[in-house]
Order: sequence, then structure tokens, then C-alpha cells
Amino acid sequence: MPFLPVTKEEIDVLGWEVPDFVLVTGDAYVDHPSFGTAIISRVLEAEGFRIAILSQPDWRSTEDFCRFGKPRLGFLVNSGNIDSMVAHYTAAKKRRGDDYYSPGGKAGKRPDRAIIVYCNRIREAYGDIPIVIGGIEASTRRFAHYDYWTDKVRRSILIDSGADLLAYGMGENIMKRIAFLLDKGVPVHKLRDIRGTVYRCAKDEKPHYEKVETFHYDVLKSDKEAYAKAFKIQYDNMDHVKGKAVLEEYDDCMLVQNPPMPPLSRSELDKVYSLPYMRNYHPCYEKEGGVPAIAEVKFSITHSRGCFGGCNFCALTYVQGRSVCSRSEKSILEEAELIAAMPDFKGYIHDIGGPTANFRHPACSLQKENGVCTGKRCLFPTPCKNLNADHSEYISLLEKVEKIPKVKKVFIRSGIRFDYLLAEKNEKFFKRLVANHISGQLKVAPEHCSDNVLKYMGKPSFEVYKRFQNRFYQLTKSMGKEQYLVPYLMSSHPGSTINDAIELSLYLKANGLNPEQVQDFYPTPGTASTCMFHTGINPFDMKKVYVPKTYEEKRLQRALLQSYKPENAPLVRKALETAHRTDLIPILLPHGKRSAQKKPNNEKRKPVGRKFKK
Repeated sequence: MPFLPVTKEEIDVLGWEVPDFVLVTGDAYVDHPSFGTAIISRVLEAEGFRIAILSQPDWRSTEDFCRFGKPRLGFLVNSGNIDSMVAHYTAAKKRRGDDYYSPGGKAGKRPDRAIIVYCNRIREAYGDIPIVIGGIEASTRRFAHYDYWTDKVRRSILIDSGADLLAYGMGENIMKRIAFLLDKGVPVHKLRDIRGTVYRCAKDEKPHYEKVETFHYDVLKSDKEAYAKAFKIQYDNMDHVKGKAVLEEYDDCMLVQNPPMPPLSRSELDKVYSLPYMRNYHPCYEKEGGVPAIAEVKFSITHSRGCFGGCNFCALTYVQGRSVCSRSEKSILEEAELIAAMPDFKGYIHDIGGPTANFRHPACSLQKENGVCTGKRCLFPTPCKNLNADHSEYISLLEKVEKIPKVKKVFIRSGIRFDYLLAEKNEKFFKRLVANHISGQLKVAPEHCSDNVLKYMGKPSFEVYKRFQNRFYQLTKSMGKEQYLVPYLMSSHPGSTINDAIELSLYLKANGLNPEQVQDFYPTPGTASTCMFHTGINPFDMKKVYVPKTYEEKRLQRALLQSYKPENAPLVRKALETAHRTDLIPILLPHGKRSAQKKPNNEKRKPVGRKFKK
């Protein structure tokens, strides 16, 4: 099965007069099930619809948007696999020099706020043709939202883009329903009852579902307490069982979010991953060096969706939801066999994972009928008594994939929830992980060592990580291996003071950890942490939160996490002086300011994690 058409000439070869839908995306076209554009286009194709892909169009005029002619049913628009503003700017708001999802990794192939710009061009070209927006940028900006790049609360992207309908979350069944109704001749403005969608209507129009109201946009953009309350209402209605329609008022209309679409069943998910993906970028990008984003996923397998981990800085709850669903062993084994048959396969499956690699089923048996608990979390602050911590099915899956001919090794590279791993009564998975599925280093995400910061992150106490770390190295030693933990760390998260950063710096120093990369907290739309950053309020208890906001304080906190770098010495000294902890200068800066000498080019870097000493 070939790639879907990307040019008018390909449309003509297929004998189409016009496509049913033109799917516009800010990414290069990669026909692989790790890319939302590929999934939605193949799902609709399987339903009998003709889909053309308009990848990274020139947004400076309408010419590219007219490439295929006027589609029969409408345009589907996304910004790509990530928010276009995140694709373009670092947490320090500096312009990025590359783009992982563009040909040759070159930046500049998509506009800022891509969905809004694309929709404006479509309206300019075709007037009132149906436009449906989706993907991460639409999902996380579906309500009035804090925009870090302008430091303002912006309106819903549905209103700013002028689109007719917004599909949020995982869109397969949503888009199938939309396409079916449009094909039957139902006007797009009549599509009011589809779960997983957001629409505009007159203020006196009654929603199809039981409703809960938030606030007028004018209140949300000026009243931080109201903003925090609205976020909590949105968060509590993200469950497909208990969720209600959420209303947000504007001057001339009402914004209505219907309850979420239920997660796909196992058979439905299997079908999605059995579609005829080409599993690579379109060959038109070959001359530019291909698309870098394919490298990490080409030999990886997604086995699950959804996450009940509940980290406050992550938008997964807002997009995929807290209910976990997964594919069958048969489906995954078939994909593994496809990968093993690829001519450039070297014998290594890079990952069998998902949002959280070791989540394969719902957190407990009660969720199927009752939905996820409102006001409670499965793992935070401690694992729920009803938690079903069981890796047996995941272990069986890994074992079977390893037995496929040509497969030498199966690695696990997506995130492991170590608190969930430790909650299981036996260590069978833990031992298997250490023995079979680590390529020298295991990336884990304690994020911080201060329990004060961790509670605002929605992460477990640091004692849990230390217990995991100690046992990891015990198992590593007992197996005669030399393996390391690579901790992900975050600076300047809401709740983090200079003293918290100093605590983490001391921990890193005491444990011989020199992190080469530290992530500054990035306030992206759709997360509880971003709500805290904007409002200074924890939306879950409405209590005030300290927020490090100034550029100077962020620099100091980040420098403390990398105090080993000579160039950071002045900042570390200033941070210690600011906190009145000059007594720690001999510990964190034993050589004073240190001369900023570069390492010889031939010197090998030490692993980021702690090496186990035999």
C-alpha cells in the first residue's frame, strides 16, 4: 500500500476528482503509527474516505491550500506531534535552531500558532468550508488558557482559529463519527452530540449532555482564582464515565466541551495498529536527509495508551486521559514481526512502551464501570489500596517478542514508574528489567529530591526513589552488570525555592551525579503545573504556591543543579549568598570560581548516572 497522496499529480493518478478530506499538518509527512497524522488518515482511509496530506504548507499565501482543489467534505488541521510554540521556542523563550519533525531537522517549515494560521488561510481560500482541528495543540488549548509566550490568557483556539469543531484527545472514533455525519450531509454546525468534541453555540442553546459551567472569558483572563477553579472543573470532567459537558462563556457565544470519547477497546486499538502504514517518512524528503523524528520510533512499539501517573507538569491527563487501554499480544507480536522483516533492522527493538512503559491495564478493577476517582489519584501521594500492581502480562509480552526470529534484544526506553514497579509484591519484573531490557542506562524521572517540590509535581516522596535506586544497584551488582540510572531532573517548578534547589544540588554532589541536561520547567498549555505557574494557586486545594518566575531566579536554580560546570560558579555563589548559605560554598564550589577550562576533545564523557562501584 503506497503513501497517501501529497501532490495533485498523485491525486490524478488515483483517478480522484477531489479528495474527501485534506489533512493539513505542521509536521513532515511520516506514515508511522507514532504520528497522529498517519493514524487519523489511515483510520479514515479504512472507512472508505479519500484523504490527501498537505504537509507543512507555505502559509504566506493560499496557493498551497488550493493544491488539491476544494475537498468534498472539509479540512482536518493539526500543528503536528507537538505544539508549534514548543517546537519553536525553548523554556527560556529562545528560538530553536532545529525542528525534529521537519525534513533535515531544519526549522522554519511551520508558523507560530500553526493551527490558527492554517485555518485563516483555508477560510481565505474557501470561505465556510468545514474545518475540524485536532492534535496536541488543539487539545491543550481547547479552553481559555495561559500562554507562556505572551504571558496572557488567550481565548480557546477554536474561537481564535475560526474552525467549526475541535476534536480533543485520541481522535480515531471521534473523526470516524464526524466524517460519517458530514458524508451523510449533516451540516457541521449541527454536530453537537459527538463525544470528544468542542463547539461554539448561542448562549441560550441547551447542551446535549449534563453540564457544568465555569466562567466568562473576561473573568478568566483577569481573575487568577477563577482560572484555577475553572482548571479543576475541566480536570474533574476528563473521565469518560463521570465527565459532564463543560461550558465557558464568551461575549457572543458559549463554548461547549462534550464529555470525552471512551478509550478504544483492545480490538479497536489492534485494528488501528494493523492499518497499512509505510512505517517511514515520505520519500520526497530523502534529498533533504529524511525526517529525524523517525529514528527513535522506527523500531519501537506502542503497547498502551493513557496514564494514571498523574504528574502535574504533564498534559497526558488532558489528552489521553487516566484510563489505560492496551493492545493484544497478538497485535504487538505481528508488529514486531513486521519490524524484524525490515531491511535495516539490526536485531534490536528499541522500546515496547507507551506514555508509561509499565502501565498495561487500568489502575484498578473499579475503573471500568465507575471511571477514575474524582479528587483522588492512583499513585499520589501513595499508591491507592485498590491499585492492581501487576506486570505479569507485560512480562509475557516481552518474553514472546524476544523469541521472534531476528530479534536479539528488546529494550524499554519510555518512562518507567518506579513507584508502581515497587508496589508489586514480587520482583519478577524488576529483575527482568535489570537483566534483559536496559542498554547500559535506564532513564527514570525522580524530577527532584525535595518532597516540598515533589508534592506540587504530583510525584511520590523521594524516599521511594531512593528505595528504587538502592535496589536497582543491588540487582545490577548481583547480576555482574555495569549499568546506570539516568535521572531526569527539573528546575524552577512551581513550589521550588532556592533552598529546594540547594537541597537537590547537595544530593547530586553527595552521589557523584553530574547531569548534563536539566529541564527548566516549561509552562505549556493544559497542565496543572502551568495553572500553578500562572495563578500562584494549587488548583487541587486552592492554596497559594510559591512560583520562581524571574529569569534571574530560574538561572540560579538551574545553575545549582549543574554546579560542577565551571561557568556556573558565579551563579552558584550568588544563589548561596541569596539564600544565606555561604557555609555551603566549600562543598558546592570547593575550588572557588574554578577556571572555565574545556575538556580535551578526546576525553570520554562519564555517564550521567551513578556508576556502581564493585
